[in-house]
Amino acid sequence: MKIPRRKLLRLAAGAAMLPAASRFARAQSYPARPVRIIVGYTPAGATDILARLIGQWLSERLGQTFIVENRPGGGSNIATEAVVRAPADGYTLMLIAPANAINATLYDRLPFNFIRDIAPVAGLIRVANVMEVNPSLPAKTLPEFIAYAKANPGKVNYASAGIGSQQHVAGELFKMMAGIDMVHVPYRGGGPALADLMGGQVQLFFGTTASTIQLIRSGKLRALAVTTATRSAALPDVPTVAEFVPGYEASSWYGIGAPRNTPPEIIERLNKEIMAGLADPKIKARLDDMGGTALTGTPAEFGKLIVDETEKWAKVVKASGAKAGAD
Repeated sequence: MKIPRRKLLRLAAGAAMLPAASRFARAQSYPARPVRIIVGYTPAGATDILARLIGQWLSERLGQTFIVENRPGGGSNIATEAVVRAPADGYTLMLIAPANAINATLYDRLPFNFIRDIAPVAGLIRVANVMEVNPSLPAKTLPEFIAYAKANPGKVNYASAGIGSQQHVAGELFKMMAGIDMVHVPYRGGGPALADLMGGQVQLFFGTTASTIQLIRSGKLRALAVTTATRSAALPDVPTVAEFVPGYEASSWYGIGAPRNTPPEIIERLNKEIMAGLADPKIKARLDDMGGTALTGTPAEFGKLIVDETEKWAKVVKASGAKAGAD
């Protein structure tokens, strides 16, 4: 039987529309059950707070519970591997942090390739770190600190939350770009590092705005500069490092990812809802309280940030000779 050409074209067009209709229906019916957001750190930290903040928003918007599951250990690699091995169906997500970019070079044999195996969903927030010193240090400005460090090579100690932590690589990048010699003192977490900074055992720390802003305002710590490309709204009178060391930038950033091959229509829906959350006044106020700015954009734009940061920190980690487990 010969089918008329016009009818054949209609049938072909209808068949072509079926996959698109199926994808649309899948996106509209998602989520049909609770969704996990896996966090590679213990509760109450910045990553955990962010995951719970956006999880609550998504629960309200999408009508299903978004459960935060903390899986600390291995520099966040345990959590990442759990997500990599999870079904790519949109029901397992992860909170992405700077460690995920740093670990790609810091660890020799990871059982995954983060850029290949994790699909970017949406950015959440970019947070300035603060280059802060104990008030007993004679340097009151960043140029004075650089001059002091150059006059006392190897005598300035800077603390971090551990080998390969964001504070560590921020310090190493500063050393390279400012041409100074400082001694890295790794701790097992930011809390002990901050305590020793206040006690005078170390002189410098690249702390987060959220965790140290009250100490700065009370005079217990002295802020020399912020590490973002532009000044922080939380500390508007504090200059950026880049104002004296051109090109320097070492902010913390966070976002949401999913296993690779997660349906793009689900990723797009999650991105749309998260972007709506970042524009919500209540969530925006919470991000402001953390000293951060919303990291808006498409999944592709967030993916580019991850690639750029991975390449950037690879150079710093290699130049410093840092290796996981060296502390």
